Amino acid sequence: NSNITTNVTLLQKSVYHMIPYRETPSSCVSLREVVCNDFYSHPHSCASGHSITSSVIPLCNWDVEDSSPPVLGDGPKVSATGEISTERRKVRVSYITEQTSHHPPVSAFWVDCPVKGISAYGFDQLSAKFTGTSVRVTPGAHNLGIFINLKHRDNEEYRLTHPVAQLAGMLRGSLSITVADTCYITCPKSRIKVILHYLEEGWLGKAQNRVHGVVFSYDPDNDNTTKIKDVPDKDVLARLEGCWQDKVHYTVKDTKDPQLLVDLNPLWPVPKIIPPENEQLTTESRRFWHDVTDAILNKQYGQATRLKQELEERQREKATARKDQDFEWQPRFFTQALMANGRPLLSEDGQMALKRLQEGNYHLEESAGMGT
Repeated sequence: NSNITTNVTLLQKSVYHMIPYRETPSSCVSLREVVCNDFYSHPHSCASGHSITSSVIPLCNWDVEDSSPPVLGDGPKVSATGEISTERRKVRVSYITEQTSHHPPVSAFWVDCPVKGISAYGFDQLSAKFTGTSVRVTPGAHNLGIFINLKHRDNEEYRLTHPVAQLAGMLRGSLSITVADTCYITCPKSRIKVILHYLEEGWLGKAQNRVHGVVFSYDPDNDNTTKIKDVPDKDVLARLEGCWQDKVHYTVKDTKDPQLLVDLNPLWPVPKIIPPENEQLTTESRRFWHDVTDAILNKQYGQATRLKQELEERQREKATARKDQDFEWQPRFFTQALMANGRPLLSEDGQMALKRLQEGNYHLEESAGMGT
């Protein structure tokens, strides 16, 4: 029925964000690209380890044009962003993040697209463990997932949890990512839940990167269903199946014909728009770690280590001075270092920074004490 079609359409956008790693489409900017691609474009992230400085990347935009081929299926759609036509128009997506906690190292992030009425937010914290032949990457204790708010859908909020990933092939010199885990999409307001199960790869043969899933109605006050096989058939709205690096299809209950949910093949990253380095805050990652990054790129690893140690020593001295003055460190762009519900809140400075980003104004005054 029309209600199922509407909800599956919304989940099309949500499921896309569950894909562990893939290039980002020019027609649909993904938070995963915002967070993950930013790591790969910052070599200093590898050098810094768990930095004791506030690592801020507040000034970043994407200008996206709604003119690229669709990445969703051709079936009937109901807009998740209201009846706002942006065809052949540039849509601006703004991003702000700040390291809000030093021990443990945790960063808060916020993505905003006012024209579409979509925002995404959460805490970024990863835990990596070397298992002997691979690296197991899991969400940290304060990383409760990505939260996506749809303003034009009566502020529906979708929570997307992260799957556990394995980085393998280091001994062979051929890196690959595999996922074998279960993760969830939940929306208490619509009372819809998705369970996605990433199938474990076999020892022999080529990786299949298969994912199975089910979309079903649930009770947010009594949510204890964690496995696909435990979902009552009467609650099922649709089932999902496919390859998370290729195509994923869904089949609505009581029908037999699979429909395309998302096709990853035409997806490509969108370049970030950032201010010149001399206009960035002194605590902005690219500026703060500029000399260390240059040394790494020039393969001057001893020099990079020395510069890194000097920067961290200066930060320790600042931390000692704050302690002597009984000054409590506070994030600048977010209200608190950590939130028990996994949802960061923007401070007045954070709200103003996002507003200016949407206007193309990258200027921010240096902090008077917080977030330094």
